[in-house]
Amino acid sequence: SKSPSPRQNMPVRYFIMKSSNLQNIEISQQKGIWSTMPSNERKLNGAFWESSMVYLVFSVQGSGHFQGFARMCSSIGCEKSQDWGSAGFGGVFKVEWIRKESIPFQFAHHLHNPWNDNKKVQ
Repeated sequence: SKSPSPRQNMPVRYFIMKSSNLQNIEISQQKGIWSTMPSNERKLNGAFWESSMVYLVFSVQGSGHFQGFARMCSSIGCEKSQDWGSAGFGGVFKVEWIRKESIPFQFAHHLHNPWNDNKKVQ
């Protein structure tokens, strides 16, 4: 599926994507794809179709850093990828990496998520 053109007066959505390892993020950066758990697919697809833009901020679990961010460029399909080597992942979707850089969580501690009990973004 192609990304809808940016729509005015539609929200921009942001999601933090946690990865179990750095290798998955490196694969994503090389191939311009991502895959998530099936339980996340409905929310991400809804945001993709109902928002002007969806940004994904990536972090490896336990790293204390963000590894960069990307724009979601397609909805999540049924096709799965063997790149991650786990049967637990859902369909693949396209992403366009905007920034690839390790940034410590402490640089974002001033950001709070009102939809997650106002917890710090990390």
